[in-house]
Amino acid sequence: MAAEEGGKSFARRDRLLEIEAKARNWWEDKQVFRAQSRAEPPGPGEKFFGNFPFPYMNGILHLGHAFSLSKLEFAAAYHRLRGANVLLPFAFHCTGMPIKASADKLTREIQQFGEPPVFPKKVEKGNEEVEVEAEDVNAGAPPAKRKGKKSKAALKSSGEVYQWEIMRSFGLSDSDISKFQDPYKWLTYFPPLAVEDLKAFGLGCDWRRSFITTDMNPFFDAFVRWQVRKLKSMGKIVKDLRYTIYSPMDGQPCADHDRSSGEGVQPQEYTVIKMELMAPFPSKLGVLEGRKVFLAAATLRPETMYGQTNAWVLPDGKYGAYEINETDVFILSQRAARNLAYQKYSRVPEKPTCLVELTGYDLIGLPLKSPLAVNQIIYALPMLTVLTDKGTGIVTSVPTDSPDDYMALHDLKSKPAFRAKYGVKDEWVLPFEIIPIIDIPGYGNKAAEKVCADLKIKSQNEKEKLAEAKKLTYLKGFNEGTLIVGEFKGRKVQEVKPLIRSKLIEAGEAISYSEPEKRVQSRSGDECVVALTDQWYITYGETEWKKLAEECLSGMSLYSDETQHGFEHTLSWLNQWACSRSFGLGTRIPWDEEFLVESLSDSTIYMAYYTIAHFLHNGDMYGSSKSAIKPEQMTDEVWDFIFCDGPYPKSSDISSSILSEMKQEFEYWYPFDLRVSGKDLIQNHLTFCIYNHTAIMSKKHWPRGFRCNGHLLLNARKMAKSTGNFRTIRQAIEEFSADATRFSLADAGDGIDDANFAFNTANAAILRLTKEISWMEEVLGTDSSLRPGPPTTYADRVFANEINIAVNRTEQNYSNCMFREALKTGFYDLQAARDEYQFSCGAGGMNRDLLWHFTDVQTRLITPICPHYGEYVWRELLKKDGFVVNAGWPLADAPDLTLQSANKYLQDSIISMRKLLQKQVSSSKKGKKGTPVTALTEDNNLTGLIYVNEHFDGWKAECLKILQINFNRDSRTFSSDKVIQEALQKSSIGQSKDFRQIQKLCMPFMKFKKDEAIAIGAQALDLKLPFGEIEVLKENLDLIKRQLGLQEVEILSATNPDALSKAGSLVKLLEQNPPAPGSPTAIFLT
Repeated sequence: MAAEEGGKSFARRDRLLEIEAKARNWWEDKQVFRAQSRAEPPGPGEKFFGNFPFPYMNGILHLGHAFSLSKLEFAAAYHRLRGANVLLPFAFHCTGMPIKASADKLTREIQQFGEPPVFPKKVEKGNEEVEVEAEDVNAGAPPAKRKGKKSKAALKSSGEVYQWEIMRSFGLSDSDISKFQDPYKWLTYFPPLAVEDLKAFGLGCDWRRSFITTDMNPFFDAFVRWQVRKLKSMGKIVKDLRYTIYSPMDGQPCADHDRSSGEGVQPQEYTVIKMELMAPFPSKLGVLEGRKVFLAAATLRPETMYGQTNAWVLPDGKYGAYEINETDVFILSQRAARNLAYQKYSRVPEKPTCLVELTGYDLIGLPLKSPLAVNQIIYALPMLTVLTDKGTGIVTSVPTDSPDDYMALHDLKSKPAFRAKYGVKDEWVLPFEIIPIIDIPGYGNKAAEKVCADLKIKSQNEKEKLAEAKKLTYLKGFNEGTLIVGEFKGRKVQEVKPLIRSKLIEAGEAISYSEPEKRVQSRSGDECVVALTDQWYITYGETEWKKLAEECLSGMSLYSDETQHGFEHTLSWLNQWACSRSFGLGTRIPWDEEFLVESLSDSTIYMAYYTIAHFLHNGDMYGSSKSAIKPEQMTDEVWDFIFCDGPYPKSSDISSSILSEMKQEFEYWYPFDLRVSGKDLIQNHLTFCIYNHTAIMSKKHWPRGFRCNGHLLLNARKMAKSTGNFRTIRQAIEEFSADATRFSLADAGDGIDDANFAFNTANAAILRLTKEISWMEEVLGTDSSLRPGPPTTYADRVFANEINIAVNRTEQNYSNCMFREALKTGFYDLQAARDEYQFSCGAGGMNRDLLWHFTDVQTRLITPICPHYGEYVWRELLKKDGFVVNAGWPLADAPDLTLQSANKYLQDSIISMRKLLQKQVSSSKKGKKGTPVTALTEDNNLTGLIYVNEHFDGWKAECLKILQINFNRDSRTFSSDKVIQEALQKSSIGQSKDFRQIQKLCMPFMKFKKDEAIAIGAQALDLKLPFGEIEVLKENLDLIKRQLGLQEVEILSATNPDALSKAGSLVKLLEQNPPAPGSPTAIFLT
């Protein structure tokens, strides 16, 4: 077979690709995925509207997109199969900075390196065409040669990835790349490619409703203008001066989607303490004479400033003396000065002016006068762990409160050589003792000293211990500590912190300072700062609006506790959001056209736009075709009428019939039932979606469900262009086929943790799907070999029951968006049941009607995941009419769990009997599972006596009765071990003289039965199984004979003396291994 030819032939993969092309043509011919609303409002479950955050169009869609999208696609396909009216639309996001930044980068590269650019260092083998070899030679195949060049991993030269090289990796020629300096070129190039790839993927999408964002689409432009005007009229968009993450290169705030790194990072607010440098100044600072010079120390705990003993600087750190205004100069790091310059603390706004460049060595020994310090003069001293990329690079030292400060001061005091190394004079250190300032329960008023002693910390270099010390005291001091000095003596620390901070700032002894919590880089490539900007903000977090958002969230299906907690956390901190930008692509703010609506603010309720997009676009995603409606006709009154139950727009010249149709379309589909997304969007886009719906739409139109997932790993490694561990959707389809790709995406994982797309799984899927087609062609093609008539045998009943179980469990899994589990119950488990059935039937053969039923059911159950495969089997092999994608969910009887248990008992018994036979006949010969064991003995006249005891008796029965009394059926919990032990002691077992010996047997038995009852329920405690063991075994004598290679088999009761006598001298085996319910004992005779 092709899949077994060492990877040289890829006929299996190619056959799937042929099948997929054929299925797509069938769907296209009949417009199977076109969604039409109906006149009557839909009842529960009669319609399904699902959507997906439109992807950003600065490149080609990859498997990460496909993973999140597959969750929506599988859910929509399941509802379509069930008979629901399904709407799955798809659009393309172009708003914001990424496209503009990339276009500008191309322009800069041309200006710097020519056209086409000649970069400083040639990319090694950069023009090679690349083939991706399949990892599993048994099934998959490398994609056909593509014109694209090396991945980003091979594009790095001079430590930089050039935009031009990235464009080459998309398969673009140099002459074409130059055109992408125009950002609008990206909008016409990448969205059509995405449509092609998603169609090849088999996405069940109504493409008539597709669109792009930005003012290039005049209809969506009008929609966004209406939305922001409406928010402003409600007082939910305001202009305000506040701190925000900001890109100096772009000259505007840098929101999450404008960042190449640092998504989710917020401004961190500090208090900068102005520690005044006392005259005379050292010669290095002589040029600053006459100015007020301060070491600017950033702190999160201004209330501890009473305990300052010194300041810390990094000896090798780079600092500068920066001009803040006409009189004040701050000494701090360049990074902090840059942030301050954007917060109105620079003589030249947004341009920090460095008057003197300094190192930490220049600062050691400077005399300082610091606010609130008990000591009149303190000194700047060296500390080797000061960070210059966090805060200002200057740190105040409060050794009574901070373990780090305590140990650093301790080291300086106790190590003269250390002082000498950095030129530290004794008088700068030795006179300064720690100053008690806060009393902390359990630690007293010298918390740092006590915790360092408790943890036996000897040096400032013991970083792990110091981190533990800080963990023990820091929050406890803030939450439970009491201030014991100063104006607010006797009051709780957390109560006085804001009061002390305010007084310091009002007195001019401190300023407010913010910086990004972590490093943030914009897509333009610069490191972002925190700026104090006058911007338009959406007032997320406002009390009443937040209550509505929380109410909306409480009524939504979120599919996991982690997702629920993520939203609750976001709602707890989310505050005003800068919604305007000066540069990029998008929609102009209608009342202030200097600004654009930023990319996370024009994408909050556009799901409603999908419901009427086909009226506006007439199949053209750019909104430029000749539709019956003109963009200028979409006035605020029209949008209000359609989406907000507004009055009929009498001034509109759109025909009343079209207006009514659009409103009816919206009312039919809304609210949307499910939005699928990566979990990283919880902290912005998805929460914004909730807020905006509650503000603009009535409660009946609020979102019903979000399903969030983790990121996708590729072969258990992070997927990244920079490492070459990367696949686009198109590459995956060419390498594995669409259905094998979808199969592997379903198998990758269902939770909110990161999932794994394994090439081995995709290759195995190719093999499984093609082998299943071959099996069906063979079996269904030789129909006459199948057993006619109704299914009547035990094997028939078991297989029919397994099909019923698969239908019921798979429906539950699809309904809960647990697609990996659906794949298991609807495909893997069902195939295993079929294989077992085929073996169990033996010479009698499989039942014809049951086998056709199986192929019908299995085809339907796998169709949401592998629709092309399902459609081919449905039409070409099962010869059915219509389309499997909307054929209806298979009918099934209620699962017979007793029959399932009986069959498990049968299979487990055969396995244990085979092991027993191997042991009895020859301990040196081993049989294989599933094969007869005739080879184990030369005598083929082997007889098996199978002894069964269908009831627990003796001490086991007594133990089970005790457990029954002490078991709560509803909660599946037991009384305490103490209660059960007392009951055992009071029972007839406890009264027997050999209780101690029996107790050793009772305890493990009772533990086993308790665990079983917790897992499956009260039936685990019954004195007999819910089926007749002897009956099950007798009904399957032929199977037992074949499985064990026996000539004769007898099923006997272990309680019948005549039956026991048949064992002869081997009766001792029954005494050694007595049968019990669920565990028969076999003896083999020749």
